[in-house]
Amino acid sequence: MEVWQQDWMAKWAVYSPHKIALKEFETGNTLSYLQLNSLGNKLAFYLTEQLNLIKGDRIAFVAENCLEYLLFFVAAQKTGIILVPLNYRLTTVELNHLIEISDPKFIVHDKVYKEKVSQTEFSKNKLGEVFEMTDFSQILKNLEVEKCNADYPINIVDENHPIFILFTSGTTGIPKGAMYTHKMLFWNSINTAISLVINSETKTINCMPPFHTGGWNVLVTPVLHHGGSLVIIKSFCARTILKLIEKEQFTLFMGVPTMLKMMSEEPSFQTTNFSSLMYCIVGGEAMPIPLIEAWKEQGVLIRQGYGLTEVGPNLTSLHQDDAIRKKGSIGRPNFYVQTKIVDENGVEVGKNQKGELLLKGPMVSPGYWKNEQATNESLKDGWFFTGDVVIRDDEDYLFVVDRIKNMFISGGENVYPAEIERVLQEHPSILEVAVVSVPNEKWGEVGKAFVVASEKSLTQTEILDYCKIKLAKFKIPKYIEFIKEIPKNDTGKIDRKLLKK
Repeated sequence: MEVWQQDWMAKWAVYSPHKIALKEFETGNTLSYLQLNSLGNKLAFYLTEQLNLIKGDRIAFVAENCLEYLLFFVAAQKTGIILVPLNYRLTTVELNHLIEISDPKFIVHDKVYKEKVSQTEFSKNKLGEVFEMTDFSQILKNLEVEKCNADYPINIVDENHPIFILFTSGTTGIPKGAMYTHKMLFWNSINTAISLVINSETKTINCMPPFHTGGWNVLVTPVLHHGGSLVIIKSFCARTILKLIEKEQFTLFMGVPTMLKMMSEEPSFQTTNFSSLMYCIVGGEAMPIPLIEAWKEQGVLIRQGYGLTEVGPNLTSLHQDDAIRKKGSIGRPNFYVQTKIVDENGVEVGKNQKGELLLKGPMVSPGYWKNEQATNESLKDGWFFTGDVVIRDDEDYLFVVDRIKNMFISGGENVYPAEIERVLQEHPSILEVAVVSVPNEKWGEVGKAFVVASEKSLTQTEILDYCKIKLAKFKIPKYIEFIKEIPKNDTGKIDRKLLKK
C-alpha cells in the first residue's frame, strides 16, 4: 500500500510564493501561496497541538465558500484530518443525521448558521466544540508568530485515507457519506488537467456550494494543485458572475445548466467580454442545445462532462467542438478512467446497446463511511456500479440514457424518462421538461411530463402529436402539466422526488 505526502501549498510557496492563490469576492481579501501555506501551518499546529486532533479525526462544516474553508483543506493535507462539508440548506433534523454518521470532533460554522447549529443534538448535548469562522480567524491571529512560518511536519497517510467525507444528494434515499481520499484527489486533478488544460496560468471562480464534490473537485482542488488562481464567492449571482468574468479575466468557468441559463437571461450577457474564457464547463445535467447556441453566439464554447461524488468526479468530457455534433453525449472517458457497460446479468454489451456504466481507476472511492452494505452493493472487483444506463456509439462517445432508479415499467416495457426529456427538449416551444412515472391501473405505470413552455399557445395536444412522431407509443407521456419552473436540488439536478409528490 502506497503512502502519500501531498502538501501542495508547501511546494507552491517555494515555486510561486507571491502569486495570489485565493481571492475572496465579498471582502476583497487575498492570500498568496506563501501566505496560504504559512496560515495552513498555523492551523495545522493549532488543530493538533492545541485541540489534540489526530489523523482520521473529523471536522464538520456548516459554511459557505470562504478563505477559512480553504485553509482547513490545506491543514487537512498536512495532518490527515478529515473534512466533512455539510449542506447548510438542510433542516436541523437532517443535519443531525449526517453529524451522527460522521461523528466529528467539532463543528465550524458561519455566523449566519449559528442558530441552526445550536439546535443540533451535537451542540445541545455538548458532544464536541462548536466554532464560528470568526473565532478561527482570531485564533490564527493570536498564535505565536514563530509558529506561523514554521514548517509543519507532514503526517504521512495511506493513499486510501479520506481527506473528505462528501454526502450524496439523497434524491433517491438517505444520503451516504462517500470517502474521498488523497489518492482520488491527486488522480482527479491529473485527469482534469489533461482533459481541460489546467496549469499555473489557469484562473477561475468557484460559485458551486462547498458541500458538493463539484464545489471542491471539479476546479478548486485541480487548480490549486497546478498553482493557478481562484476567486471564491459565497453564492451564485448571475449578474455578479458576468461582471467578474470580464473584470478578472477568468480562463475557465464551471456551472450547471441552470446557472448558465440565468446568466444568458441577464441583459449584460449581450455586452460582456468573454474573450478570456477558453470555454465553460457544464455538469449536473445535459445542457439544452438552444442554450449552447446562445453562448456560442457570444463566442463561448461549452464543454460538457459527467461525474459522480463517489468517483472522480471529472470522469468524461465532450470536446467543445463536438457540442452540437454529439448533442446529448457526455463525451469520452478521461485519461485514467476505465469504463465497462454491462446488462442486468453483468455481461458486457456491444456498441449502441443499453447497459449500466461501470467505472474503474485510481479515482474510485473505497466506499461509504460506516456503511459496508452500500459499499458492497456499489463496488465489486474494483468496479464502481454507477446506476446509470448508457450507450456507447460507433465513435466511442457515451450517452446517458437514464438512472436505473428513474426507469419505470409500462405495460412490460422499460421506459427511461431522460430519453423522453431529450426528445421533448428539441421542441422549439419547450424550454425545460421533466418526466416522472405515475401509477396507472391498466399499464402499471405511465409517464407524466412537466413542461416549461416558451410559448403560451403551446397545447397538450401539440406536444402529444410531436411525441407520436418521435417516440414509441409506450414511451409517450400519458399526462402533460405546464409549470413555471422545473424544481432542482442543490446540485442542479431535477428534483424528481418533489415532482412525484
